[in-house]
Amino acid sequence: MRLYVLHRMGQAAVVLWAAYTVSFLILVLLPGDAIAALTGAGGAAASVSPERLAELRREYGVDKPVLVQYGTHLADAVRGDFGASFATGRPVGSLIAEALPQTLTLTLTALALALVLGAGVALAATYGSRPWLRQLLLSLPPLVGSVPAFWVGLMLIQFLSFRFRIFPAFGDDGWRGLVLPALTLAVPTAAIVAQVLARSLTTALAEPYVRTARAKGAGPVRVHLRHALRNASLPALTVAGLLVGGLLANSVLVETVFSRNGLGRVIVAAVTAQDVPVVQGVVVLSAAVFVVVNLIVDLLSPLVDPRIVLTGTGGRT
Repeated sequence: MRLYVLHRMGQAAVVLWAAYTVSFLILVLLPGDAIAALTGAGGAAASVSPERLAELRREYGVDKPVLVQYGTHLADAVRGDFGASFATGRPVGSLIAEALPQTLTLTLTALALALVLGAGVALAATYGSRPWLRQLLLSLPPLVGSVPAFWVGLMLIQFLSFRFRIFPAFGDDGWRGLVLPALTLAVPTAAIVAQVLARSLTTALAEPYVRTARAKGAGPVRVHLRHALRNASLPALTVAGLLVGGLLANSVLVETVFSRNGLGRVIVAAVTAQDVPVVQGVVVLSAAVFVVVNLIVDLLSPLVDPRIVLTGTGGRT
């Protein structure tokens, strides 16, 4: 186990480095000058003198060659220092710390809803004895999964906010303001979980140990929940870990649609202003969350299926 964790930590370091490097290169290759844009010096009526502009570039270190900037910023990032925002001058860590709780609350709520909804549909589809109901339930996940998240959000706003006035359409109004954004994120994710779990349950219910349990007098509910679900849940658990990254990415769109404060609005403002330190801080944080969640999923795998053994080379047998 220790060798496995050390191996995965090495992989995590490579992933974080790659995320940082790619985000740096993309922002460097974007046209325009972030300092000039922030000071208004790029417009027709420039209000900042060339001397002041050069001073600001020296202050933020963007007057140096790209490789020097990369090396300096990377060394600082390794120490957990992503510098200060070009736009506000505030430390990047402070900006992220303010926005992170809102995004984490939204993402974790959406993940919990997705697991409950996805598991409910999969269990209902494989438990029912009526073929037409089974086919109907099994056809729902692919249909819902093909719907864009923003369309789900707009429909929820239209019906549950504007028409029936059950939940607020915009803002951070406590738990009521969290329902629609969380559902917007959860519905497409639940469709994927339902597809994977339903397929795994179908396979598990055809295994000999299930027939043996039925022959010993186990009822349908016991067979489903105690025998089949545990063995079928591992693929769904793995997929749920992978979907955390998608939930974080979609939170950018959802927070914008529902006018919620969070990392989504921070990253949109930072990309628009080419605020390199803020963008890199958020990108590295998102990559770190993705890596940690998938490590937790891997460590939980032997608990779900005792046949799985974690090896020192980072694999599972």
